[in-house]
Amino acid sequence: MKKLEVKVALKIYDHITELEQSIQEIMKQATLQLDHSYAPYSNFYVGAAALLSNGKIHTGCNQENASYPLCMCAERVALYSAGSVDPKVNIESIAIIAKNPKKEIDRPISPCGACRQVILEFQNKQQSPIKIYLKADSPNIYEFESAKDLLPFSFDGSFL
Repeated sequence: MKKLEVKVALKIYDHITELEQSIQEIMKQATLQLDHSYAPYSNFYVGAAALLSNGKIHTGCNQENASYPLCMCAERVALYSAGSVDPKVNIESIAIIAKNPKKEIDRPISPCGACRQVILEFQNKQQSPIKIYLKADSPNIYEFESAKDLLPFSFDGSFL
């Protein structure tokens, strides 16, 4: 038997003002999307904003359904918008903000497994990493260099 230890590196910012202006803007746009979330069942609101290499921003928010498997996460809404409207433009980064009006979220939340896989698929398609910025109620912001940091044992087209 062998033991393999996997480590993840991330940057933790104490405040949004520590980020470059373009990242502050997508954080702002993701926060604005919280107002458009449709989350009557979970009361868990998520906004996302993807920054493209041409400076354009695509946003998204979570959309729930009484039949939970039919829900759509904010991250995928933003990424699919970018992929359908600007399919040849690389996505440089994505900001993901979460809010629960019933309780404080004391640390940034991470994308679900499906969203991690979709971010990874976009990375592989464009052959360059997508930086991921996460935030909730606390002023802290987590930055990951790539979806591979969140999904180190990923499944991709190389297995097919």
